[in-house]
Amino acid sequence: MSSTVPRFAGTPRQLWLSTVVRVALAAVLLSAGGLKMLDPTQAVRAVQAYQLLPPGVDQLVGYGLPLLEIALGVLLLLGLAVRWAAIAAGVLMVVFISGIVSVWVRGLSIDCGCFGGGGLVSRNGLAGRYAAEILRDLLFLGLASWLAVFPASRFGVDRAPAADLSPVEESVA
Repeated sequence: MSSTVPRFAGTPRQLWLSTVVRVALAAVLLSAGGLKMLDPTQAVRAVQAYQLLPPGVDQLVGYGLPLLEIALGVLLLLGLAVRWAAIAAGVLMVVFISGIVSVWVRGLSIDCGCFGGGGLVSRNGLAGRYAAEILRDLLFLGLASWLAVFPASRFGVDRAPAADLSPVEESVA
């Protein structure tokens, strides 16, 4: 019977690569959440600029999103619940990409507010700006996806055997 376990999983190269990815994604989430926390009312305005959520919900998201980003960043930085934090970060990236696509399709001109700021802006460079934001978030989605598959890394709190296995390895074990 042949094993479907990737030979790469659990190797020193994979552990170090996952460590770099984990710290990089943590830095992104911590900086995004931290910058929004500097001006929470601006974070609410950024969410409102998307014109997707009803009043009240947009405020809840505007105030809550930075806390979620910081919490996920801390989990990833510590190497705690890496797979779950990465999956949650990946879902966030899909939501962010969907929001940017939505405003682009509807012809709105906003600053995404991804790293603070946000709200209505001039239409200059609109298509290029949205394309760059989508590509950036796709890169972050790729990092999160990597960690969902290969959560084991160096210097993490997670040391339970299941935390060091990829989903493929868990199904074989």
